[in-house]
Amino acid sequence: MASSKGWFNLETAGGAIPEAQFFEGDSAFKALGLTRTQRLYGFVGCYGIGFVLSVLGTVMLFIGSLTTFAILYGLGTVVSLIGTGFLIGFAKQLKLMFKPVRVIATIVFLASIVLIFVGAFVLDSGILCIIFVIIEYLAFLWYTLSYIPYARTAVLKVFGIA
Repeated sequence: MASSKGWFNLETAGGAIPEAQFFEGDSAFKALGLTRTQRLYGFVGCYGIGFVLSVLGTVMLFIGSLTTFAILYGLGTVVSLIGTGFLIGFAKQLKLMFKPVRVIATIVFLASIVLIFVGAFVLDSGILCIIFVIIEYLAFLWYTLSYIPYARTAVLKVFGIA
């Protein structure tokens, strides 16, 4: 019988969790003393907080507060990105982000976060902020597709580019 820790207990799942797929950075987390379950909670928590911050930021953009938008939206994006570090380890995540197959998408993604701040604080332009958010989402999508075999090729074929 399963442990009484609840229905979402990864420790009692045994071999059901693919060790190599999501939890490769064990050495980084053993020093912190985090279990797989705690790491998954860290991931979900960061993604949830990041999502809420981004949504609140977006609401602030449409209200007209560009500075609040940039702070909340940028912070939400960074917190969500940190969340994925809980799955595979932060050092491994950085290595994977800058592999040749996804380095351009990573740079565009990170630059667009910076450009959102520039659009809000320096240029004071809501339109540019929206454009930079769209660029950020497209770069993140392209980055994410690099983890799925042949996904980029399929997307390019759908749009008649490949």
